[in-house]
Amino acid sequence: MRVLISGGGIAGPALAFWLHRAGADVTIVERAPAPRPGGHAVDVRGVARGVVERMGLREAIRARQVDERGFALVDARGRKLATMPADLFGGEGIVAEIEIARGDLAAILREATARDVDWRFGDRITALTLDGDVTFASGGRERFDIVVGADGVRSGTRKLAFGPHEEFVRPLGGWGSYFSVPDPGDLGGWFEMFNAPGGRVAGIRPERGGTAKASLSFRTDEAFVRMAKDDQMRVLEQRFAGVGWRVPGMLSGMSDADDFYFDEISQVHVEKWSRGRVVLLGDAGYCGSPLAGLGSSMSLVGAYVLAGELAAASSPEDGFAAYQNEMAAYVADGTRLPPGGIGGFAPNGRLMIRMRATSMRMMGRWPMKGILAKQFAKSDAITLKDYAFAAA
Repeated sequence: MRVLISGGGIAGPALAFWLHRAGADVTIVERAPAPRPGGHAVDVRGVARGVVERMGLREAIRARQVDERGFALVDARGRKLATMPADLFGGEGIVAEIEIARGDLAAILREATARDVDWRFGDRITALTLDGDVTFASGGRERFDIVVGADGVRSGTRKLAFGPHEEFVRPLGGWGSYFSVPDPGDLGGWFEMFNAPGGRVAGIRPERGGTAKASLSFRTDEAFVRMAKDDQMRVLEQRFAGVGWRVPGMLSGMSDADDFYFDEISQVHVEKWSRGRVVLLGDAGYCGSPLAGLGSSMSLVGAYVLAGELAAASSPEDGFAAYQNEMAAYVADGTRLPPGGIGGFAPNGRLMIRMRATSMRMMGRWPMKGILAKQFAKSDAITLKDYAFAAA
């Protein structure tokens, strides 16, 4: 079986790992000219921890994971209004037991597949048919038994095989940014977050290597597409002008960050994840947004299940159908937003901001603890099969 995977982030290399073990000939095409370091923190939750254990990568992840004590909501003077320690919900809370920079997790997966997979950086799919004929930007044309779109929310593969982004990407009414800044030195291992009126949210969390990750998000129905990086930064400077706390320092350090990212907060919903010999994996097919918080875990679990069902099926189409059947309930839970959605994350008025702090102080008590426990338990909402290759 000859498989082409578009996307060299997390979902694509994880799938390549399992497909190679199942005996497939795997190629990964990644449009970036080289691996992307850094990135925002991602977590490995619930059954996804079992997947990385089966891959033999748990120790490699442990060596690079970020040491965070938990989440803290703070006021303009930096005083903690509410805290959620990392172990409050068994390591499945806002800050999970396993937190790691996206680039570090991607590097671990790339290292695990480097010798067995044909990696092609600086290229992308420009045309494909539903039976596996692919044309690349570099000019080459090849035929594959299966083509996998694992290339994110704005998947080029999905656009070519399924239709325009607007049919599948649902904006949630906000935009978010993250970028690295020098570690302020006083975080004490806490991921701090501050709410300002007008639906504005600022956050900062520790990283490895003397840096911290700053995040700035705000509610809006405006669109900021096809905007140059400098213009995106100006939007943030205007939106967060006059906001106190650590925000002035974040804004002053923003222009020096080499990992600046700015995008719409949105979800991806695709009714059927396959068409012909083309199938979607991870954010390309199902994304709950950063508010839902299960993106990397769904990618890791989805890769394991897709590979397993393809290895067991008599045809790719049968494998795709079994993959969606196995994953459907887990994805439905994983893409469900927490109570309040973006309004709960980024309240507009001071009263709602105070109410958010009050509700968060109740997180460890009944009945809030029970409600949140159900929300965080969605990371375990699937029972993994013991596919034959998993024991290889």
